[in-house]
Amino acid sequence: MTQYNGHRSWNAWNVALWIGNDEPLYRFAMECLNSPQVNRNKRGIAHATRLFMRAVGGERTPDGAKYNALSVKDALIGLTEDS
Repeated sequence: MTQYNGHRSWNAWNVALWIGNDEPLYRFAMECLNSPQVNRNKRGIAHATRLFMRAVGGERTPDGAKYNALSVKDALIGLTEDS
């Protein structure tokens, strides 16, 4: 598998780009990460991913990338590394 701009795929890169740069999506992602059940460890990230996916799962970015669990999880991990 080849990487795309440091991400596992174009889809993962695009989802991370939108979550990190679209203010409403970013705020929602941070709400998921800061929910009381999430302690930013492996299980916490999984819970935050489920919270996010309940709201946007199956939808696509304006560029056509699908919000799937793996891409969302990777994007959320990226947000925790930035803080």
